[in-house]
Formats: sequence, structure tokens, C-alpha cells
Amino acid sequence: MPILDFVRLGNKSSDEFLEVLAAKSQQLSQIYQKNIDGLVKPRQIKVMLGDTTVTDQNTFDPEAVSNFYNSILNKIPHWKSQGITSTADEDLRRVFVKTEIQIKNYTILWHMALQYHALLYYKPDIQVQIIQKELAEIMDNTINKEKELADLTDSMIREKLETMGYKNLDEQKLFEVLFENDQLRDQIATEAGKKTDYDFKAKDQRKKELFKQLDNLLIEAYTTTSVLIDENRLVTGEEGCICTLDLDYIKNKKKESIFDPKRISQQTKQEIIQELDKIIKVLQN
Repeated sequence: MPILDFVRLGNKSSDEFLEVLAAKSQQLSQIYQKNIDGLVKPRQIKVMLGDTTVTDQNTFDPEAVSNFYNSILNKIPHWKSQGITSTADEDLRRVFVKTEIQIKNYTILWHMALQYHALLYYKPDIQVQIIQKELAEIMDNTINKEKELADLTDSMIREKLETMGYKNLDEQKLFEVLFENDQLRDQIATEAGKKTDYDFKAKDQRKKELFKQLDNLLIEAYTTTSVLIDENRLVTGEEGCICTLDLDYIKNKKKESIFDPKRISQQTKQEIIQELDKIIKVLQN
């Protein structure tokens, strides 16, 4: 007799009942994959690259997959589920649902998921070019003004220190003197600031505003495939979809570490098969 601690329906087995379940699981996966294939068929959209080149990019609508999962759950209200879950790890995204039903002392767990990637682009909008041009001007001007101010400050520091009796200081000694005199540092910074009409604080604020405007012009395109993958490939970040069925034995509201499928009663077997037929029908409609 085969003693099993976990049954993934779809795997080969010498047990006749499990072979029937495996065939139904494979049928379910094929129908599921066909549904996903229709939902993730790519469509072209116009996007703008970082260099403002406008190009075509393929994408699909992840929301349609969520709606598909939700429609399934609505048709099997007697199954328990926490609803649709979405995760995002940088550009790697996943939408999935886990639902289960208990039949006598056995639980069928149904896991469906789609894993995909999100790619960032700009909307094809002239504003992107305008904002990028202004940002470039601010950055270039700031660099130039910072260099001018640094040269001016260095000259002022040496003049100030000379009036205080410090002459011909090397860089290290100059640093030590300034480090030990907070008042002198603040005074020089204030005087240097008065000698430039460039408002660094205002320019920095404007730069933050422009970056925010650019962020608002970002759009995402999504890539995936309807290829069926296993959970190991899901964990490693591969694109694709998952449809798995597991059968667990429950005793005293706890999962038993081992069970013998041949001890499942004929009535329970029939109920399990009927439940699989129901969800196959749900996917077909």
C-alpha cells in the first residue's frame, strides 16, 4: 500500500484513484492555461524611452487576470479563500489565489497564480522633453555655480585666516583650523552666500518638483507568458502561470504527516471526483 504524506494531483501514481485525479488535474491545468493565454495576449502601446525616443511596447492587463480569478471564486462560494493576492518585488509581480474545500477528512487545495514583470517607461508626452531640458539646465548651472562658490570660499577663508595671523597653511592645517572653529565656518559661509545671486535652495526645491512631475509621467508595461511552471520556477522569478491541486488528509483538524489513499472510502472518492468535475466545468464556462 502506498503511504503518502502529500499528494500533488497531476503526478504519476500506481494508485488507481490517484491516477483518475491526476488525469482530471491535467485537464484542469490545460483549460486554465488556455484561459490565461487569452488574458495575457500582448497588445502594443506607445511608450517613450529615457532619451525621449517613442517606440512600441507589448503589454497586457494584469487586472483582467485578477478579475478572472475573482469570477472563479464567485462561482465556487463553498470553497474557502482569502481572496486575490498581489505581490511586487521591484519589477517582479505576482497575482494569485489559494482556495480549498474539505471533503470528509480530506482537503483539496487549489492554487492559481500568474507571475510577470513590470517595465517602466514614460508616456509619449512632450512634457517629458521639456522637464528633462529644465532639469539638465539646473544641474549644469548648479555645478558651475558650486565651483565658482567653492573657489570664492577658498579665497575668503585664506584671507580671513591671514588677518587672524594664519599664513601659508597647508590643506591639512587649514582643515584643522576650520574644524575647531564653528563660528568662523558659519561666518565664512554666510559671507560667501551673500556674494552669489544663485539661490541653491530654490533650485534644489525646483529640481525635486521636476523629478516628481517626471514620476507622474511614468507608465508600466507588463510581460509574461502562459507557459505552465511549477512552484520552484515561480520562486526563482520565472514568468508563467501555475495551476496545482493538492490533496491532504485531515485528522482532528490537523494535517496528518502520512495517509494511505487506499483507505479513502468509495463515497469520499466519488465526492472528491465530483468536486474536481465542478471546477473543471467552472473553468470551461
